[in-house]
Amino acid sequence: MLAALALAGCGKKAADNASEERTEQVRTIILQPREIEREISLSTNLQGYLTQNVAPSLTGRIEHIYREVGDQVQKGDDLVRMDQTQYKTTKLTLGNLGVEKNRVEQLLKSGSATQQQLDQLTTQYNQTKEQLDFIEMNTYVRAPFAGVISAKTYEDGELYAGQPILVLTQVDKLKALVAVPENYFPRFREGMKLTLASEIYPDRVFPATVEVIYPTIDPSSHTFQVKIVIPNGQRLLRPGMYVTTSIGLGKANAIVVPYQSVEKLVGANDRYVFIVENGRAKRVDVTLGQRFDQDVEIIAPEIHEGVEYVTTGQHKLVDGVKINVVKD
Repeated sequence: MLAALALAGCGKKAADNASEERTEQVRTIILQPREIEREISLSTNLQGYLTQNVAPSLTGRIEHIYREVGDQVQKGDDLVRMDQTQYKTTKLTLGNLGVEKNRVEQLLKSGSATQQQLDQLTTQYNQTKEQLDFIEMNTYVRAPFAGVISAKTYEDGELYAGQPILVLTQVDKLKALVAVPENYFPRFREGMKLTLASEIYPDRVFPATVEVIYPTIDPSSHTFQVKIVIPNGQRLLRPGMYVTTSIGLGKANAIVVPYQSVEKLVGANDRYVFIVENGRAKRVDVTLGQRFDQDVEIIAPEIHEGVEYVTTGQHKLVDGVKINVVKD
């Protein structure tokens, strides 16, 4: 009988505890939009605006390489001279065809040759001339633009077999491709001004301009590509450098909250916050926007003006728990 009474007492106590619903104490604010200067920072690596693999279309022996890695070159400077045998042979053939063509032209005037003969020689001469131009361009290789030699693969006398002999990179003007989140797509325009920063030059910023906005969105990363161009007359920046771009997008209204009030899902990068709805906590997944010192912009359909937002005590909340708002 005593055991039965004890069990009955324990059951009553458990029932009483179950009827007492958990309530958490929190502090809140009412969300209001705030005018911000819209700016995003993205990282990228610099590239030479133009890069040319010096790779002639004719294989053969390399007679001479005029430049070494690090050499500065101007447009039209000699870079490589390939074996000249084919060039000299074709040039001699063209000269003979020119002499024969002139002879037939004279014979045509006296009636000793036909127009068909002249036409055939003219066609052969023109074809050989085009061939000579092609062979000359690939025998005496010259720089197509000003830049610096950034790689060298062969030495004089080696047999060229297709791998670039030299790599020429433009460094007085650079470019970079930046992956921008898709929600900023409507705000970008060609010709927009922005700045670059490098840890190598902590006290300097470098101007840049948006040159091309790629028209499609990557469905896997939800970003689009932007090509920016950077003048580099002083050559302080170099291809391959890691830089951060700061892009001003004008003024905008945004919901900004204390950064510490935003929770992070353990083991992932997902962010969430809590708002008050009918006296209970409601968990809302959010996307982080721009950071402002101790505050951060949050974005979600449920986050808008007039919403009661939990700023303190959110660490102990779960979705749907009853809450009591503490007033200061």
